[in-house]
Amino acid sequence: MTAVGEYGVVTVAGRALSRAQVEDFLYEEADILDAWRYDDWLALFAEGARYEIPTTDYGGWSLHESGSFVDDDYDLLRARVKRLKSRKAHAENPHSRTHRLVSNVRAFAHEDKLRVTASFVVHRARDGQFDTYVGRYEHLLLPTDDGLRFWLRRSILTHEALPPGARLSFIL
Repeated sequence: MTAVGEYGVVTVAGRALSRAQVEDFLYEEADILDAWRYDDWLALFAEGARYEIPTTDYGGWSLHESGSFVDDDYDLLRARVKRLKSRKAHAENPHSRTHRLVSNVRAFAHEDKLRVTASFVVHRARDGQFDTYVGRYEHLLLPTDDGLRFWLRRSILTHEALPPGARLSFIL
């Protein structure tokens, strides 16, 4: 695994990618999610991609062994977006107000993909309650002719447990 090298560039699948490009991708995703533009968010995924949120006791093992809050293949991801956009998502109708912060972005070559880690804080306001979700991202990004795309989007909460009333009915 090769980290971003000299001049902040890493080469993956013959493409030179800068840390700034990776950061811009993550910042754009945060803006899209805060604006609830879920069709645009889904367009950031390569067909066949996964979206995962392991449980708070995750230790790096398989989600199928440890459990997860979310373990969506691409078809389930599309269904999640469709549901969140409909009135059937009662837990998000009207939708939460969110504000995301992304920092400490690191990028590494990983075979034909880009392994990206970052820290996140998501503030969520809904029904008079204000929650803060803190964690780290562990993504695999696929460089394409149309830009970077998620191959794996994993949000790992650093909470010991979710507080009472906390919901993951939105995209973390």
